[in-house]
Amino acid sequence: MNIALLHDHLISDGGGERVLKAFAQVWPEAPIFTLLFDPDKTNSFFRDKNINTSYLQRLPLATSKYQWNLPLRPKAVESFDLSGFDVVLSNSSSLVKGVRTSPDTLHINYCHTPTRFLWVDKNERLDPAERFWPISKISNAYKKRLKVWDLIAADRVDGFIANSRNVQDRIKKYYNRDSVVIYPPVDVGNFLVGNSHSDHPLNPSLARRKNSYFLIGGRIASYKRFDMVVRAFNKLGIHLKVFGLGPWLSVVKKKAGPNIEFIGAVPESEKIKLLAQARAFIHPQVEDFGITAVESMAVGTPVIAYQAGGALETVKDGKTGVFFADQDWQALADCVIRFESAKFDPSAIKQHTEQFSANRFKREIREYVDEKWNDFKDRN
Repeated sequence: MNIALLHDHLISDGGGERVLKAFAQVWPEAPIFTLLFDPDKTNSFFRDKNINTSYLQRLPLATSKYQWNLPLRPKAVESFDLSGFDVVLSNSSSLVKGVRTSPDTLHINYCHTPTRFLWVDKNERLDPAERFWPISKISNAYKKRLKVWDLIAADRVDGFIANSRNVQDRIKKYYNRDSVVIYPPVDVGNFLVGNSHSDHPLNPSLARRKNSYFLIGGRIASYKRFDMVVRAFNKLGIHLKVFGLGPWLSVVKKKAGPNIEFIGAVPESEKIKLLAQARAFIHPQVEDFGITAVESMAVGTPVIAYQAGGALETVKDGKTGVFFADQDWQALADCVIRFESAKFDPSAIKQHTEQFSANRFKREIREYVDEKWNDFKDRN
């Protein structure tokens, strides 16, 4: 089976890139096709892989102002030459699912969400890079046409995999397509509570030594509602640590008081330590799945989550975290004030995350692709 891997763009390091990494570990010889690639901004794992980019890569400011090339993306996606591949496995929350394949090629899409800026977050505020007046006006007008193209693109997919039941419902609603659910991979094996090494960030004595801070982190984008969390903690005056980068970082920083500490990008070992010693991880957004929240639970740290989206599938209220019902700073602040970390059992929280392990994901994704390929061959 000759397989190609596709990804929207490799210019950040988030949950989608972790899924692609797992794909590349299952099929290490498979080439990767993506619209844009910046080795300095994405996971270092991809630097030594066979990466094939679109003609958008040659444009000025291709990766720094990628929001501006929106009208060019459909044709760039359709320009990939995938002839000769038996299977195309695309990994997308945007447009790359619209690739053209031959009738002899099976196309499977791992869907993080139907194209987010068209269907899910169409009423959200624009990130700073998109707020330049001419660009935002052109984008808004073009999105109406792009919706039509996106529906056609979804019809080109032979089989959908949803990253959660939440996304499965969206695929059915917007594309009228059935899908199977395979939860994305979380390296829970790297988050071992009770590791025997004394200098490991999860040494039992260290893991239990919870500090006074709460924690939030990941890609700092508008829909993730870092601004709401900052407002709540400004009012509370409680220590909050923020890790990660993103287009909304400067906006959030300007609103933050002295009790809020911005750490920036952190290596994996430092992230594990931050999660392990936090009183709780804050998850204020409507997320498709929410890998970082699961990572927090993998070190035994509970999550304070907005009661919506993927968190409903990953967080068990009262056992691995708590929910707040309204997505506003008052509801979050009330939840933080009432939160008692001592009520949670770190080992039980950790055990809950085993169902999201990377090994489980790799096994399930391989089994699904093999089964679909065998069925496809039998029909053709």
